[in-house]
Amino acid sequence: MAPAAYKKPPQLPPKFTATPDTLLRDTKRLIERSRNVQDALVKDVTPEQANFKNVLLPVAHDDNEMAIESHIIGFYQAVSMDKALRDASTEAEKLLDDFSIESSMREDVFRLVDAVLQKKESLDAESQRLLEKDHKSYIRNGLNVPAGPKRDRFKEIKQRLSAISIAFQKNLNEEQGGIWFTREELDGVPDDVVDGLKVGEGENEGKLWLTFKYPDLFPTLKYASHAETRKRVFVANENKCNGNVPLFREAILLRDEAARILGYNNHAEFRIEDKMAKLPKTVDDFLGDLRTRLAPGGKQEIEKLLELKKTDLKARSLSDDDSKYFLWDHRYYDRLMLERDFSLDQQVIAEYFPLQTTIQGMLKIFEELFGLAFVEITGDDRTALADGGKGSDIVWHEDVQVFSVWDDEGEGAGFVGYLYLDLFPRDGKYGHAANFNLQPGYINKDGKRRYPATALVCNFSKPTPKKPSLLKHDEVITLFHELGHGIHDLVSKTTYSRFHGTNTVRDFVEAPSQMLENWCWTPSQLRSLSHHYSHLSPEYEAAYKEASGADKKPAEQIPNSLISNLISTKHVNDALFNLRQLHFGMFDMTVHEPKSHEEIENLDITSTYNRLRHEISQLDGPEVLGGDWAWGNGQATFGHLIGGYDAGYYGYLSSQVYSTDMFYSVFKDDPMNGKEGRRYRHTVLERGGSMEEMDILEEFLGRKPSTEAFYKELGIAK
Repeated sequence: MAPAAYKKPPQLPPKFTATPDTLLRDTKRLIERSRNVQDALVKDVTPEQANFKNVLLPVAHDDNEMAIESHIIGFYQAVSMDKALRDASTEAEKLLDDFSIESSMREDVFRLVDAVLQKKESLDAESQRLLEKDHKSYIRNGLNVPAGPKRDRFKEIKQRLSAISIAFQKNLNEEQGGIWFTREELDGVPDDVVDGLKVGEGENEGKLWLTFKYPDLFPTLKYASHAETRKRVFVANENKCNGNVPLFREAILLRDEAARILGYNNHAEFRIEDKMAKLPKTVDDFLGDLRTRLAPGGKQEIEKLLELKKTDLKARSLSDDDSKYFLWDHRYYDRLMLERDFSLDQQVIAEYFPLQTTIQGMLKIFEELFGLAFVEITGDDRTALADGGKGSDIVWHEDVQVFSVWDDEGEGAGFVGYLYLDLFPRDGKYGHAANFNLQPGYINKDGKRRYPATALVCNFSKPTPKKPSLLKHDEVITLFHELGHGIHDLVSKTTYSRFHGTNTVRDFVEAPSQMLENWCWTPSQLRSLSHHYSHLSPEYEAAYKEASGADKKPAEQIPNSLISNLISTKHVNDALFNLRQLHFGMFDMTVHEPKSHEEIENLDITSTYNRLRHEISQLDGPEVLGGDWAWGNGQATFGHLIGGYDAGYYGYLSSQVYSTDMFYSVFKDDPMNGKEGRRYRHTVLERGGSMEEMDILEEFLGRKPSTEAFYKELGIAK
């Protein structure tokens, strides 16, 4: 039961009771209401009368109210078990996107917004930012292009790009591929993975179905002792969504055409203009410098891993090719190196991080650091909070956990919002780990605060009768990272939903989450998060003893020796990891900054993706085995580049400059400093995108950001 002080949130949680029909009906109602708001502006207000209050404010209030419903309408396609509901959600998102494009290109409304800007009213800072951003948005949506065929073509491109984005992600979410393997072919893969695989019948009798979902894919690439098995899985995974290949190519071509219609040299110039980097050259220089610094380390790491591969093959009397270090070798030999040279067994470490106790530990860290309180809503409390009295209505699946989030007493004991956790794979569900805003926070028409709701959607292994869901250390980091986005979403306090939470520029948005990853490498925090699963129940204890042959269970918290081993591996093969990120970032820039439209029309995107990976990461693929560069279509699985990170993937690397600087400068010596944690909450997280991100950073750091900590952390400082 929830503590009395936190029993009654002042706002009910959203309901998840939509049907395909209601979803489309609600979508059309939202669009009609919004169109009426815009029509009324044009009818009732002339450019001479236009001001912030009678033009921008009605639209902002409508945006706020629309987001309360529209985010959830689009969310169903990522999480619903009902294909008809997912399809309706996809259809609804298309309608909303088409309406958004129509709205963003209304010249009659733009004339009013332009008139307001010219009047230079005295506004508060966030309202001024809203005015400037809205005005710029109309221009970036083609309203500086004279009305006629060119502008019509631009609108057509925007609509097609929206449809491509929705179809591309739907194909990824609903991908059902896999490979039939014999048990012998899966030799080395952990039993709890193999035992959970579907067993074949008929022509596949005696075989097991391995999917490309994370809980199957990664353990196989890490542990399968047969190189041929790893190769088949790796190559098939790169080709699991080949229906997206033409969609990706079409998107790249259309983006370039649209940017040129607006007068930009390419799509990257258009996209980066309003980010922290401002210019593609800044991005290219940053990525190029990083590649130059990392390449020698990557070469040395491959030499050591190749030696390990030779030793391993010799010890097992295998005649596999030991002169090459393949893409499908890397997770396997990286893991083997950690075990051999650092006595690091990820399976043993995972025993100390059962999913539920790890989540509890993480929430406790955020409580102490940011002055929050998380209260899980279960049983009768769900029923009491459900509008209509049916507790199951406030979640979209029975596995979902929901928390009410509050300020602690020191922060005023006020309500903050709702947090949802959806942690296990399902058919049709979004396949990676991500944070989704369900409802933004803002100040409503009556001057009252509307509170946010946010969801973490992940794909961790499911519990079994003998073991709970156990997290590898990299999964602990993923959970911390996504929860970091969730906290940003929850504690944000902006006037307008436009700037709520993670609505920042893309080359900053990852920094708050990346900074929190450092807590996963801090000995005291790892100990506090750990809880050996054998201590959770007598059944788990018995299962542990049976599986391990031990006569007693280990200590509840992870031993210091294991923590030391783990921390000593933080930068092992780090250059190769970052070169992999560089490949994604440089491929992204390559396809988005051609010198001419003809150049991108003639570009073989698949070959470019694979060739760049070989050149940057220095790992070999099937191309060195007598094949060509067209062996796989990794770009067709690359949801980021179709889902908003286009000409922006570099942000994962550049935001690390900011996150490392913040951690080193403020938290490294005392990670649980509640005073600094609260200062970070109020200075950085609370403001969302309502201020220039560089100004927020400079205020928090007390100076301009520096690359020094970033390069020092990577061991490549000059």
